[in-house]
Amino acid sequence: MTENDPSAPHDGGAQREPGAQQSPEDAKTPPRGTPLGSGPQQQPSPWSAQGAAQQQSHAAQPGQAGGHEQSAYAQTGQQPAGQGTGPQQAGQSGGYPWTPPGAQQQSPYATATMPAPAVPQQRRGPGKLVAGVAVLALIVGGGAGAAGGYLTAQNSGSGASYNALDQPVPAQQTATAPEGSVEAVAQKLSPSVVELQVSGRSGQGEGSGFVLSTDGYILTNNHVVEVAAEGGSIQAVFQDGTKAAASIVGRDPTTDIAVVKVDGVKNLTPVALGNSDDLNVGQSVVAIGSPFELAGTVTSGIVSALHRPVRAGGSEGDQTTVMSAIQTDAAINPGNSGGPLANLSGQVIGINSAIYSPQSSGMGQTEATNAGIGFAIPINQARRTAQEIIDTGKATQTFIGANVSDAQQGGAQIAGVQSGSPAEQAGLKQGDVVTKVEDLVINDADGLIAAVRTRAPGDKVTFTLSDGRTVQVTLGGQPVPTN
Repeated sequence: MTENDPSAPHDGGAQREPGAQQSPEDAKTPPRGTPLGSGPQQQPSPWSAQGAAQQQSHAAQPGQAGGHEQSAYAQTGQQPAGQGTGPQQAGQSGGYPWTPPGAQQQSPYATATMPAPAVPQQRRGPGKLVAGVAVLALIVGGGAGAAGGYLTAQNSGSGASYNALDQPVPAQQTATAPEGSVEAVAQKLSPSVVELQVSGRSGQGEGSGFVLSTDGYILTNNHVVEVAAEGGSIQAVFQDGTKAAASIVGRDPTTDIAVVKVDGVKNLTPVALGNSDDLNVGQSVVAIGSPFELAGTVTSGIVSALHRPVRAGGSEGDQTTVMSAIQTDAAINPGNSGGPLANLSGQVIGINSAIYSPQSSGMGQTEATNAGIGFAIPINQARRTAQEIIDTGKATQTFIGANVSDAQQGGAQIAGVQSGSPAEQAGLKQGDVVTKVEDLVINDADGLIAAVRTRAPGDKVTFTLSDGRTVQVTLGGQPVPTN
């Protein structure tokens, strides 16, 4: 998959349709995230600890904004929306980093200059005052020294020495980790997190997933398993070392969600799902996954931002993902893709899917590494898609039936309306500019696409237009192609 330059500015003329396919002439693409899982590669993977050929850890990296027109589905070969008001493209757990144009490397630390100490002016007068102060200091110092010596003698007892190596090993702590701690979350979730080792005709890689049910359903990212979609293989490795073959139940490139299933494995521990609509910026979260094939890695951080439009996932020929992501500073790296992001109650509130990696110095190369900016798919959106896949083997994409582009004054401009579509039925017309969906401010076309895709077909949503009018749109649904 070719990554666009993430630093490219948004093209106001780019047209995209929320839930519609991008046509090749589209000039604008949202910033692209680097997937965290490893996707197939013909070249040696930059994420493999050993540099093994064709190894790739899934982690999406942000891409740049584009101006491509979207039709019923977004093309996966294109990069995510641009910077600025456009959605940021997250790097998938396989990751392709980018740096904003013209950005210069700066020291992460500010250099502070300490002022020289002030020299007090000498007083003219009797010398007894100065001498008296000096004597007092000596008396205090001497007293403190004597007390310290006395205490030392008492502790050492007759001058005997103390050696920490001679002391007994403390008894092992068996108490349960404090509730609401990172340790408690790790103890609760780790048995439910699996490493997915994937191979196919185009390469091999690995990512993460987590158990949904006792009968073997596992939720992960589409970009983690898509290499195995055409006759490849997937092996799930559980925390206790158990290995089992897994098969794809269904996948949705437009939301970067996939469900796989293992058979014949007993004592599986499903996760508890939380409510991603209840998240707050600054809330503590925990990520678990297999970065760089280091299974069971636990990291923690906070929710850095919510409703961040991010384009990530997919490859040339597939449908590009545009999601309204949870941004976090918990360390996420290639291989974390598909793993859970949880609150301190141990409930999964997101699926780690992409990272932003700044451009490294030298030869214009990039590295898919943690920069404190990771993106997760909200679990409420993933939950609906996963249930559809389990029930029918397919997913439904939410759409309004309109092509949209970035409005110069901010917002998403309706560039065209399909006949009989939800947009036409709601009264939207070419030239209208959407500035809000419910209470969510829309800054560009990808913001509107992400806002639409997070909702379910049949939902009634209020759009606010730039001229102050409001329209109610009943969202439509259509099958998602996987090829």
